[in-house]
This record gives sequence, C-alpha cells and structure tokens, in this order.
Amino acid sequence: MAKVLVIGGSGAYTLDKGRFGKVLEVKRLDTPYGLSNPVYKIKHPDGFEYLFLSRHGEKDYDTTAPFVNYRANIYAAKELGVETIVSWTGPGSLKSDFRPGNFVVIDDVIDFTRQRRGTFFENGGLGFVRQSPLFCPGVRKALIESLKEMKETYHNRGTYVCTEGPRLETRAEIEMFKRLGAELVGMTVVPEVFLARELEMCYGTICYVTNYAEGIVESSFKEGVLFEGMLRENEKERVERAVSLFPEIVLRVTEKLNSYDRNCSCPRLMERYRRKGKIGDNWKEWLFRL
Repeated sequence: MAKVLVIGGSGAYTLDKGRFGKVLEVKRLDTPYGLSNPVYKIKHPDGFEYLFLSRHGEKDYDTTAPFVNYRANIYAAKELGVETIVSWTGPGSLKSDFRPGNFVVIDDVIDFTRQRRGTFFENGGLGFVRQSPLFCPGVRKALIESLKEMKETYHNRGTYVCTEGPRLETRAEIEMFKRLGAELVGMTVVPEVFLARELEMCYGTICYVTNYAEGIVESSFKEGVLFEGMLRENEKERVERAVSLFPEIVLRVTEKLNSYDRNCSCPRLMERYRRKGKIGDNWKEWLFRL
C-alpha cells in the first residue's frame, strides 16, 4: 500500500498527471462522509508507489475551498494506508518580502473558517489533540531540503490564516490578520491538517504565493482577469512558473518521505485515549463512538 499522499491545490488540474510518474489506476472511495475526490495511484520513477489527489477538481477549479469534502478525502487516505500527507496551496501574501511566485513552508495556522466540519470526533468525548508542532517536522524538512536542492526562492516558516471563502478578504480583515501575526492568507489548509492529525497521519504543506492580499500593495480594479487586477503581469509569469515546478517538487519530496521513519509525535497523538482504554487499534471505531 502507498504510504504517501500528495494533495494538489490550485493549479493541480492544469498539470499532466504523467509528469508525476506512471498512473497505475484512479478511483473514488465511498466513505461515511460521501465520495472522495479521485485518487490516483502513481508509480514514482524510482519504483515505489504513492497517491495523488487534486483538491479542487480534475479539469478546472470546480470546487471552491469551503465546499471541498475534506473529511471524505482524509478518511479515504487513511483507508488506503496513507501515513504521510504533503499538500500544496496558493495563498496571498501579507508581507512585501513574501513575493508572488515565492515558496513558503508554513509552520503555523490561524483558523478563521466558520462553517466547515472540522473534526471526525463528533461522538465519544475524543478530539483534544495538541496542535504544536502543527505541521510534521519530517514533512517540513523534506520540503525545505527539496526546495534547497532546486535552488528555488523559499521561506522556511510562515503563519497562514485560513478564511472561509470563497470571497476574497476585505482590506480591514487583512489589516486585522497582519496585527494578529499572519503572513499569508488562504482558504484550504483548515480543516485538512486538523483532520489528518486526528487520524495520526503526518501532514505538511508548501505554499506558492499567488498575489499580494488586499491593501498590501496598491492595485487598480481590472475586469475579467484573475483577482480582478491584484496580480500584475510579471507576477503572473512567476506564479505560473511556480506551479510548473510542482511535479519536480513532488517527485523529490515523495522520494524522501517514502523512507521517512516517522520518528515524530504524529503517530502517537491519540495515545492518551489508548492508555485510558477509550480507543483500540481499529481507527474506524474511533469515529463512531457513542
């Protein structure tokens, strides 16, 4: 069984899956939370297998962030034997030196979502899971090493505020987020990371900066273009280049994570409940305790 799942974010639907390796099969899983997105089994050029899922759609941005079925996707990953998830996402920048086209390996999150089902543990008194470190140190290390090998411009930390969407944020909201210490603003990391941690999977994410958030730099309204003028033409070229690099990033990162020995706290996040006798080895029973 494949141990690593890659969740492709914005732009994943534009990339030929063949660039990630040989596609062996694709299927959607029927879960207690509905159908998962299509999951691709891919053979890496080095011979091992890993999984790939496009978060927003197969041919275009068909499902906006608030309406992604995060629980079905993470449940499906666990069902398929996944131990480690690496994802990407395309947020806006709240800092002038986090430039469009740059990569950021974020290390923390502020949750401003409102209506998403953010836990598997609706029953049974479970769910008090520690969130520091939020992102698996092993996954972050693999991402940083890969970007360093590729000699790409990257930042090795950053705080990401996750908003509900799908609308973009107001200027006043961005100012508030800056005062709270956020450096990037996006819509997809939550609840994905929290759900993965509840099922004791390692999770890490890499951001590629898509634009400056509202009010960070002045931009006039332009009808009919992406973000209505918040992304300049030269910045658009850098963003498109960043997306085009994801197949190489994924191949490097999955190679490192395929042999990751998980000497982190992620596989033991529910240990307190085991020791109390509230849960056993069957993770599915954790989700439907009464």
